[in-house]
Amino acid sequence: MDVINNLLIPVLDLKLLGLIAAGTFAGIYVGAIPGLSVTMAVSILISFTFSWDVYPALALMIGIYMGGVYGGSRTAILLNIPGAPAAIATALDGYPMAQQGRAGEAIGIVTVVSFIGGFIGIFALAAFAPTLSDFAIRFQPRDYMMLGLLGILLVGSLSGESLVKGIFSGALGIGIGAVGMDPLTFTERFTFDIPGLRSGVSFVAVMIGMFGISEGLMQLHTVNSAAVKQTISRIVPSWASVRKHLPLGLQTSSIGTVIGALPGTGGDIAALIAYDHARRVTKEPEVPFGKGAIEGLVAPETANNAAVGGAFIPMLTLGIPGDAVTAIMIGALFIHGLNPGPLLMTSQPDMFWFIVSSLMLANVFMLIFGLTGIKFFVKIVELPRTVLLPVILLLSIVGAFAVNNSLSDVYWMLGFGVFGYFMKLYGYPLGPVILGVILSRLLDDNWRRAIISDQESLWMLFKGIVASPLSLVLFTTVVLIFLSKTPLWSMIFRKRSA
Repeated sequence: MDVINNLLIPVLDLKLLGLIAAGTFAGIYVGAIPGLSVTMAVSILISFTFSWDVYPALALMIGIYMGGVYGGSRTAILLNIPGAPAAIATALDGYPMAQQGRAGEAIGIVTVVSFIGGFIGIFALAAFAPTLSDFAIRFQPRDYMMLGLLGILLVGSLSGESLVKGIFSGALGIGIGAVGMDPLTFTERFTFDIPGLRSGVSFVAVMIGMFGISEGLMQLHTVNSAAVKQTISRIVPSWASVRKHLPLGLQTSSIGTVIGALPGTGGDIAALIAYDHARRVTKEPEVPFGKGAIEGLVAPETANNAAVGGAFIPMLTLGIPGDAVTAIMIGALFIHGLNPGPLLMTSQPDMFWFIVSSLMLANVFMLIFGLTGIKFFVKIVELPRTVLLPVILLLSIVGAFAVNNSLSDVYWMLGFGVFGYFMKLYGYPLGPVILGVILSRLLDDNWRRAIISDQESLWMLFKGIVASPLSLVLFTTVVLIFLSKTPLWSMIFRKRSA
């Protein structure tokens, strides 16, 4: 009975309900603007809400978090500029759909499957939090390192026709991510004695430049062509379409929940792994991946929204943040005199169920707000290119500057935009570059920790991998995926089929 009462707190309190709705609405539009991240919005909110009661403060933050993760898909579909890293995979098939006049259909599908993914992540939080937290805490540095390697190997899903070009792009991204001060030894890496490089290169500036500016420069080739007229006969996808893609959505939602529950990962990695999974299990898509496949929208959007519920699992059960946003929320709980972790679950279960209920309400509001205003949004794609290109440039500059209020990030963004333009001209994919930048720190930090804990012995590291069932499964997966991308693998299967 107490659980039901705690679940009903935000439902029966109109103030809390209004804060969740307002936060979700604001989060959708914050997430849609490149550079204005959910992490930034939630961190700013702490300074405004530290004098509030804990329930209203959390209600507003949770709404912004849930709405912001979904909101990044809007500009990814309409302008090929992901509002957040978690929407990079969404742009691969969402933007081609917009170019075919199906932007309304794409946004409608993304909204519904995001709701399904969010619901599954929240259900896992409510039902399996202790179990999943026990699983997450078993991950050692070597396991996180192999998870990073797995992500890098997924460049095959983003590399188009040439795996070699995809690997080059991924390696370039890792190199960019390594620029700056070494986190362990505090020595400079790839700075070339330039003081401005000591703090590294903002991956948001790289992402906005590579996707936003390069797309604007590419469209200069067709600046006088007519805009694509969008067909908006149906926004809400049919039940038959939802039912057809529901099995894939359930699989990728599970992937997103588990990845989200791993401390320090998040929806961006979950979305990319889910996208690769969709490519592997979808044998005959109606449209090829990268050309407007609906499966290419279902997989990343269910995964990154399911990762929201997953990220709360280590936060509430272990006191360990699942991602950057939950790290900020831990700080908010400390400010309000609460100590997230195992004691919170036992001493204040009302807080746990309040968070679950608030997430569920935010997910419902995301569905409602997401399905409204689509006709207005898709008009962006129908703008003449002489108007659209300055809009893209303006959004890119604002987004890059907003990260650190630094003009140097704007210069980086413009430089990577020009570089990305030439990469596109010569057929090099841009997605693996961003993936490499994101995963660079995960790989670097956990490789160091793993090798130091094993006394800098590769043999001891390998013995540890073999001795741990979890590490062995990850290692085997990495090896098999690596082999599957070599000519030897296709030769073996060709001989078997013959």
